[in-house]
Amino acid sequence: MLFDVKTVNALLDIDESYKAPERMLQLMLDNQKRVETFKKFLEISTNMEFDWFHEYFEDEQAERKSKKQDFTPQSIADLMTSLVGKSRNGTYYEPAAGTGGILITRWWNDRLRDPVHLKPEFAKNTGFSILTYDPRNYWYQAEEMSDRAIPFLLFNMAIRGMNGVVIQCNSLERDAKEAYFIRNDTDNWLGFSEIIKLPHTEEIQQEFDIRNWVKEFK
Repeated sequence: MLFDVKTVNALLDIDESYKAPERMLQLMLDNQKRVETFKKFLEISTNMEFDWFHEYFEDEQAERKSKKQDFTPQSIADLMTSLVGKSRNGTYYEPAAGTGGILITRWWNDRLRDPVHLKPEFAKNTGFSILTYDPRNYWYQAEEMSDRAIPFLLFNMAIRGMNGVVIQCNSLERDAKEAYFIRNDTDNWLGFSEIIKLPHTEEIQQEFDIRNWVKEFK
């Protein structure tokens, strides 16, 4: 495992794993430090096909007792992505997204096959997508309740140059604590995204079907 506890904690410059979520969120909301953090992680691995934090988070951060939190194996993520199929309009929605394992699998398939642009006969040959893929044509909406998971989800979307939104909410009740706009306003599929914390306004509530802004979930 490349990103074990010792490695991740060193990259985040923390001495204890319980400090990781707060530290990661600080880094993700700092425009300069966010990019510096991405580059440090990419020095260890450039394979973006899967969630680097799967085992780290499962071992150190998962709230199994309080929130029944566990993680989807990569084989199941692959199966679910294939069953859902390809979106011709480039939109994707996932509640209870965790740190983004299934979402990353979907993004990886979108980037390789570019279903928005490529006809089915060309989409089978992933080599064509490098000529057509534009991250601005894809929108990923991810929702998650956990304070511990949200910073890693933001990392996973922004380092991959996605466009979309992360809403920290109860997907059933529609109560939300925060919302973040993930923006890559370029055609660079190797670029990083900005992370913009959205205001608690009525406009944002209406746009993302948020019932109430709350400080804590019930």
